[in-house]
Amino acid sequence: MITRRTHLALLAAPLLLAGCGGGAVASTEGAPAPSRETPEPTPSPEISVEVAPQQIPGLGPKTWAKIPAGTRQAVVVTGKGRDSSDSAVVLYERTEAGWQAGASWPAHNALRGWTDHHLAGDLHSPIGVYTLTDAGGLLKDPGTKLPYDRSTSFTAPGTGFEGEPLAGSFDYVIAINYNRRPGTSPLDWTRPMGSGRGGGIWLHVDHGGPTHGCVSVAEKHMKDLLRALDPDLRPVVVMGDAASLSR
Repeated sequence: MITRRTHLALLAAPLLLAGCGGGAVASTEGAPAPSRETPEPTPSPEISVEVAPQQIPGLGPKTWAKIPAGTRQAVVVTGKGRDSSDSAVVLYERTEAGWQAGASWPAHNALRGWTDHHLAGDLHSPIGVYTLTDAGGLLKDPGTKLPYDRSTSFTAPGTGFEGEPLAGSFDYVIAINYNRRPGTSPLDWTRPMGSGRGGGIWLHVDHGGPTHGCVSVAEKHMKDLLRALDPDLRPVVVMGDAASLSR
């Protein structure tokens, strides 16, 4: 039985706040002489999270409505096309200045692209917004705040769709809460919507080719994600092709 931690045996770009820069020159003819007194500077209002810009670029109202109100971290996976296995990943974090973007990382998604209705074995990645609560891997915890399960069961044998070796793909994983039970190991195969709807959708180490349904990034970026994600910030992944995310 797999237990938490003890089982050793598996963002818009920073929103640019537009300012009224001016550039027009006003006429002074007939205007009263200016006062010689230096006026008190008007303090700038503090920007609170509640009035900060709310939107992440590229997300339409339908997608945005699915992001929980308390979320302050969003891993945005934007596919290059509905049928493409190439995508980009950006971690956004909400600060007092608005949603701030991290670097954009190249990534892979499923061989046949994206779908709104994922089924087991369809070789598509599910479009949507999903919470991120659990992590694990074959290697030791790199310093994440997420619950982390280390297990030898995080082993990926064989080769990928382009003949690339899969070894090391599950050295680090973050479970995407699509058709799974949050708060359990990524290895927990409970499927609330039934096995026919697939599951086991993870963020994991890239092996250089398309996936079966997961999203993969380079190992160093998986470590970056694991160290950055904070359960207190209620992280989510927002994933899909660009056209679908803009709905």
